[in-house]
Amino acid sequence: MTRMTDLLHNTGWFLDLLDVVLVAFVIYRVILLLKGTLSSRYLYAFAAIIVISLISRFAGLRATTWLSDNFLGSLIIVLVVVFQHDIRRALVITRRSRISTEPAQDEASEALEELVSAAEALAQKKIGALVVFEREMSLNNFIAVGTEIDAKVTSELITSIFLPYSPIHDGAVIIQKGKLTKAGCFLPLTQNPLVSKSLGTRHRAAIGLTEVVDSVVVVVSEETGKISVVVGGRITRDLDAVTLRKALKRLLGPRWLS
Repeated sequence: MTRMTDLLHNTGWFLDLLDVVLVAFVIYRVILLLKGTLSSRYLYAFAAIIVISLISRFAGLRATTWLSDNFLGSLIIVLVVVFQHDIRRALVITRRSRISTEPAQDEASEALEELVSAAEALAQKKIGALVVFEREMSLNNFIAVGTEIDAKVTSELITSIFLPYSPIHDGAVIIQKGKLTKAGCFLPLTQNPLVSKSLGTRHRAAIGLTEVVDSVVVVVSEETGKISVVVGGRITRDLDAVTLRKALKRLLGPRWLS
């Protein structure tokens, strides 16, 4: 019994080190999962607090340890509130069953081609556009206002919606399960201060929406006529018809491939 106690005492430093490594690994994996989202910045702050708590505990800093322990006691509730959208998106991403949630392959492929044609035509005329592809996460809780359309996706329809004299040209078009379901929708703007100030309202709306859901958004700039794709809060700019088609096929999955 004495030998066992001595062994545990001698390996105590190793267990403490293992404990720290495990916590660091968990934090690292969560940061990777949430990387690129607005909430990831809060996660870095939480990670820093945990590191401070560990250091203060080893150094014997009682006041700092007491303060960090009281904060960490309510950390789970804080995390759920702050990361509620990211947790939902992470759960959806890990759930790969897409039965009855995606359009038929022919319909989806045709919708994609029509969108690419519309984006190219709008870009040439420098007409702004904002088109959202719903993936696994429902958009119903994030779409403000909007006009019900429920029509087949065609290049002519998309182009007519975004013409300057159209009453719904300022909002976003929503494509769900291969159909154009809504137009003139207002999307949540990003609150990320790191987003370039040169980006207009359409780009900020695209980034804001994709920070909380797994949608893919196509943006045509009214000022430059350039096409961008936004997903996961990140924007890829200056796409032509070929690169736009490839990007959408890669992001939307096999059912959107012709």
